[in-house]
Amino acid sequence: MLSELIGFLRGDVEFIELFLLLAATSFVVFCATPLHEFAHAFVAVKLGDNTPRNRGRLTVNPLAHIDPIGAVMIFLFGFGYAKPVEVRMRHFKNPKRDMAIVAIAGPLCNLLQGFIFMFFSNALIALAVSTSNLLFVNLSKFFYFATVINVNLAVFNLIPIPPLDGSRLLTALLPAKYYYGLMKYERYIMIGLFVLLFTGVLTTPLSRISGYILVFFDSITSLPF
Repeated sequence: MLSELIGFLRGDVEFIELFLLLAATSFVVFCATPLHEFAHAFVAVKLGDNTPRNRGRLTVNPLAHIDPIGAVMIFLFGFGYAKPVEVRMRHFKNPKRDMAIVAIAGPLCNLLQGFIFMFFSNALIALAVSTSNLLFVNLSKFFYFATVINVNLAVFNLIPIPPLDGSRLLTALLPAKYYYGLMKYERYIMIGLFVLLFTGVLTTPLSRISGYILVFFDSITSLPF
């Protein structure tokens, strides 16, 4: 979003492109991101931990899930996060395995949404070609942008640092003392992460990974058209 805004001010990006990107980003922040966190909560409850239900996280209400800093990051960089769902490993039958399953549920939810939105985007492109209707073109762009942001969120959240989902996957690999030792530096790690995103150091490799996923989604969802 930040680069597109700069491009708009320079005259390189059209207003409609910026508007559609803003609309798609808002849609992801207030609709797709809550589904990501709901997936964590739902899977945790199914695996025996009622903490998410008790904390009011077993809901798709955006107010229960949105993290202000994470939301701003999504708007600026296309990468970000929501408020982590609290879970208690001791309630799981197999703590390490089940925590990993809970952690991966959120990114998988984003990838599923991205796949569905890419299908909508390709379907609308087909309609636009057959009808020459500009509305279908713009709707196709909206769903494509929503796909990109969902895929970006999935990739970003799998980075193995707190408070991202990838850090919870570490619980299946690291001894507890090393994991909780890492968690003590969560605040400083996030500051460093924000700096890396702002300077573009991290954005390039993440975008490349997302690009491979987007190409795969496009190749599959475009087959019917």
